[in-house]
Amino acid sequence: MNRKKVFNLPNCLTMARILAAPFIVLLLYFEMWFGFKFGSYFAFGLYFLACVTDYFDGKIARGQNAITNLGKFLDPLADKLLIGSALIMLVRLGPGWGVPAWVVIIIICRELAVTGMRAVAAEQGEVIAADRLGKAKTLSQALAVGMLIFHYPFFGWDPRPTGIVLLYVALILTVVSGGHYLYNFYRKWIGTPEEG
Repeated sequence: MNRKKVFNLPNCLTMARILAAPFIVLLLYFEMWFGFKFGSYFAFGLYFLACVTDYFDGKIARGQNAITNLGKFLDPLADKLLIGSALIMLVRLGPGWGVPAWVVIIIICRELAVTGMRAVAAEQGEVIAADRLGKAKTLSQALAVGMLIFHYPFFGWDPRPTGIVLLYVALILTVVSGGHYLYNFYRKWIGTPEEG
């Protein structure tokens, strides 16, 4: 693979989003260990910047005709790492943060299942890009996680109730889109009888 294509601007933005995940986790640990209230604010700021790169990497890739198979693979992977690690930390921070463990388990299991399907498809030389339902799922997850990370009331507005509602909307979309991927995967790779 051409090195220039691998390290084009959209892919670098995607990789930056992956690298942001451990720093967000660390900032939330500061919140938990030291009661550092600004930990969640800094985590939210970094999370927000990471989410902005998600918008721009796709836009730049399409505008510059720089869409690569690596980018198609890394983009959803970056979303999963960013959102999954944040959700696990929100559970770890305790019930006051409003994220039940069972919701996170369902979301992460779905993401692992879809990633596995993508790996099987990749062995056959195909890349399964996110469809509209999958993108709606990712957007709802991203908004929910952002509000729940912010956590504290801001000028009289408490982001937690909105974040919790969005989390359950994301859960529904996660299950529905996962079922959609599974159905299409079965129909194409398993359900079609081999010729010969």
